[in-house]
Amino acid sequence: MLRTLFLQAPSFDGFDGGAGSRYQAKREIKSFWYPTWLAQPAALVENSKLIDAPPHKTTLAEVVAQAKDYDHLVVHTSVPSFKSDVKVVEAMKAANPNLLVGMIGAKVAVNAEGSLREAPVIDYAARNEFDFTVKDVADEIPLKDIKGITYRTSRDAIVNNDDRPMIENMDSLPFVTPVYQRDLKIENYFIGYLKHPYISMYTGRGCKSRCTFCLWPQTVGGHNYRTRSVAHVVEEIAWAKKAFPQVKEFFFDDDTFTDNLPRAEAIAKELGKLGVTWSCNAKANVPRKSLEVMRANGLRLLLVGYESGNQQILHNIKKGMLIDVAERFTRDCHELGITIHGTFILGLPGETSQTIRETVEFAKRINPHTIQVSLAAPYPGTFLYNQAVQNGWLDAANAELVDEHGIQIAPLHYPHLSHKEIFDSLEVFYKEFYFRPGKIASIVGEMLSSSQMMKRRLREGVEFFHFLKERREHAA
Repeated sequence: MLRTLFLQAPSFDGFDGGAGSRYQAKREIKSFWYPTWLAQPAALVENSKLIDAPPHKTTLAEVVAQAKDYDHLVVHTSVPSFKSDVKVVEAMKAANPNLLVGMIGAKVAVNAEGSLREAPVIDYAARNEFDFTVKDVADEIPLKDIKGITYRTSRDAIVNNDDRPMIENMDSLPFVTPVYQRDLKIENYFIGYLKHPYISMYTGRGCKSRCTFCLWPQTVGGHNYRTRSVAHVVEEIAWAKKAFPQVKEFFFDDDTFTDNLPRAEAIAKELGKLGVTWSCNAKANVPRKSLEVMRANGLRLLLVGYESGNQQILHNIKKGMLIDVAERFTRDCHELGITIHGTFILGLPGETSQTIRETVEFAKRINPHTIQVSLAAPYPGTFLYNQAVQNGWLDAANAELVDEHGIQIAPLHYPHLSHKEIFDSLEVFYKEFYFRPGKIASIVGEMLSSSQMMKRRLREGVEFFHFLKERREHAA
């Protein structure tokens, strides 16, 4: 078996390359998701190692120093970080010319051959769902016999092998938390709205929704929600609870954990017996009875993608959500004591200065505890990307998604709405939402509840204002 190193490479300072959420970017406050997409194949490959450089502040020199200890390097890449990741690979191959290098992630899933042509240092790309593909490479199966890869031959020709079938038995994947324990320092992972320290994992892959902008279902996971059994999920949580007694919250990073409500309720009831606090991604249409079951069994927070307060935009992006249903759901959560972190996107098709105003007012009206505002990101491989190119909403000068510092730019523009107007509206949105007397009082009350929360919110406040200052400087 090849000695295999799984790597989330160092890139922009504070860049969350391992994000399981929609976008890889540098966030408003420093946040890091677990590199679960790398940890899962690492759990399949014996004696492997996982390095997640950004949250551990691992330098390029430190990574390169380990190149000679391995035969096989697997790098998780993305559209924003690809060029930087390639430079890291070049440095590692210079230190170990015999290193076999593969890349995984949405970037190479949708354009494997183009990625290999752009970066001759890459030997293969594992397309789509890549876990067992990478294991086959590590097991030294000849590349020509491995499904799901695009690879470079000894004569520098590029070959596309047949696709690998999607994994149907999700219980065939081992737990990721032992890899976290072996290779990661969990205290280095923090998200503003989750208790610290937290652990995140997937209980299933794929999403039934057809949102035009959403990256993972359109590139890697698919639209069939394939799930681990209730027993398999609960067994891992029980193991992790013992392995990480310091963990205060478990987060299920499935695109939409509530896509299968009977299963979600069954998992909740078992978690209730374990006495753990947990949170998950949810669509804003969960019925009150299901919310009651989950809340009674340890659910603390739901991460909800509202995206827009304008119904036509929600139709345009095939969100499958009605504004009045979302408002009723949010009311139910408030009444049941379920915290909501709401996410919104500015610059989606149909956006105008008026719809931006509607979304800001909608967010203030439903009043989630915290929010994240993103700029519409047309990732290659998504319906939104193809739509933007066809309609001339995306130009080459603004197609990089992030700037040279890893901060999101506004890549889309419309005849009636410029890049700058969309970019500037993000700051307006944040200020209007958070600088309200009621919201300020809520945050102050939270800070006064504990000295730890006081320190945390003060740190996040400093980071947030630094983020806004940095945006203005880079936009100038």
